[in-house]
Amino acid sequence: MGTDRRDTIVTVGSALVDILARADEGFLASSGGVKGGMIYVEREVIERTVSRLPEPPAVVPGGSACNTAVGVARLGGRARFVGKRGRGRMGDFLERALRENRVEPRLFGSEKPTGRVLSVVTPDAQRSMFTFLGAAAEARPEEIAPELFADAAIVHIEGYLLYNPALIRRALEAARDAGARISLDLASHNVVAAAREELARLVRDYVDILLANEDESRAYTSEADPGRALEALRGEVEVAVVKLGARGSLIAAGAETHAVPARGDGRALDTTGAGDLWAAGFLYGLVRDRPLPECGAIGSACGYEVCQVLGASIPEEGWRRIRRIVESLGAGSPAAATNLSPPTPRAGAGQETEEG
Repeated sequence: MGTDRRDTIVTVGSALVDILARADEGFLASSGGVKGGMIYVEREVIERTVSRLPEPPAVVPGGSACNTAVGVARLGGRARFVGKRGRGRMGDFLERALRENRVEPRLFGSEKPTGRVLSVVTPDAQRSMFTFLGAAAEARPEEIAPELFADAAIVHIEGYLLYNPALIRRALEAARDAGARISLDLASHNVVAAAREELARLVRDYVDILLANEDESRAYTSEADPGRALEALRGEVEVAVVKLGARGSLIAAGAETHAVPARGDGRALDTTGAGDLWAAGFLYGLVRDRPLPECGAIGSACGYEVCQVLGASIPEEGWRRIRRIVESLGAGSPAAATNLSPPTPRAGAGQETEEG
């Protein structure tokens, strides 16, 4: 790449709008939601449920990869989000909000409505989601080109794309062809369980950085102990992370192992976006060539702040606190290099499977 500086983090995932609401257990039960879980619904179900809410909801840009891109940009990094939006005001709102948050949107178009997620947060801080994928479900492999990743230091892909095997494989191939490092967030233990064999092949062939929470790491490695799960992941990727919520996180890279404490006392108003914002802080640190414990500390700061608000949108005062932490760690100045070694070809990478 010559002397070109690669410091952009490109995220790929479902372009969604988050509709955030508070309601009691009775409202959730009467709406057909799954406590603490997620169900796929048609747009009309969300509209009908919103019309019954006791107070107007908040509307913010959402989706796992989108949240991570916004986090990177708010930290001062260069971020691009790749996804598919629909026509109409929701799609316009999403694109405008990304630009306002200093994220470069690369959004393909669809005649379908933009996807959206209604998150109902009950008094115990549990979130229950109603998801309409809309245009996001129509993203096609041929829309993903290496040019989208030409200046990327890291391409971060959300695990929900595993439900579209051809699309995620194409995104991984294009990122590898562009010479970027590849980060994968496992998204959900349900996703891992549903796509375990294909996921293992993709990790083996393409992934450099693997992010999982405790449930996801258990589903992937069959190890209930987080330390043992981390050891299993260490042998598959260059950098492995197991996030443990209020107990912090574990990071492994080569012979290094680090336990990073969580911030705060473990109390949370809402955990929406906690993993997405942790990823934003961690990847931001990596691109700036910070030591792994510092990367984890930035991730912990972002994860803590987002848990103190409803939804995945950290207010400006929260970002100011995070930036002070980043500066105190010495991670405030961009660097041209990352602390990752140059990509090396993987055995089998680029070879199509029957599923792909």
